[in-house]
Amino acid sequence: MSPDMPAIRVLLVDPHEVVRRGVEKVLAGDAGVVVVGEAESVGEALRRGPAVRPDVVVVAMRLPDGSGARVCERLPALVPGSRCLVLSSSLDNGTVLAARRAGAAGYLGKQVTGVDLLAAVKRVASGETLFPTEVAAVLSSPRADGHSDPQELLTYRERAVLRLIAEGLSNREIGERMCLGHRTVKNYVTSLLAKLGLNNRTQAAVLATQMRDGTGTGELVA
Repeated sequence: MSPDMPAIRVLLVDPHEVVRRGVEKVLAGDAGVVVVGEAESVGEALRRGPAVRPDVVVVAMRLPDGSGARVCERLPALVPGSRCLVLSSSLDNGTVLAARRAGAAGYLGKQVTGVDLLAAVKRVASGETLFPTEVAAVLSSPRADGHSDPQELLTYRERAVLRLIAEGLSNREIGERMCLGHRTVKNYVTSLLAKLGLNNRTQAAVLATQMRDGTGTGELVA
């Protein structure tokens, strides 16, 4: 980067401090990139974004209060010109599709090397759309393109959890019904929200009810 060019401003959004520290350390190795802020959740990212005005938002898909897709969808309206680069441990169809539909400019697995992550941040900042080979394969797969039933993005257990959310059960009650621990249920809820591109349980319940009643795209099954 030319010394006359301003540094690329980056906002890190991940619920895990150790991940944020690791990404920050990688990016700090280049004088052309500066981390201007951090957030642990969707809400915090949307509050912090306008204050720090990032060029690139490196965001996880699974956040405590919803999906990283929500950040990709909403932050560019609050900070014009900002672009989202998803850094996720998941490369399943539903999660990748949710990010793409929300407007993500790039998607990387968390196994990415530091060199490749830094390069990706620069490429996204320059206006490129970056979906590596393994992600591009997910996007071009038959399941990613031509299925109208949102449930096809979910695992069997996630569909069961979604059905119980529609019945109004809490995580504790779902755990008791399915003989699962609270943390396991919470992980299933977070995962299905991310895959469906939803922000909270209320939206999930509405979608599930629509499918069950036949007003959505399919019949809700477990």
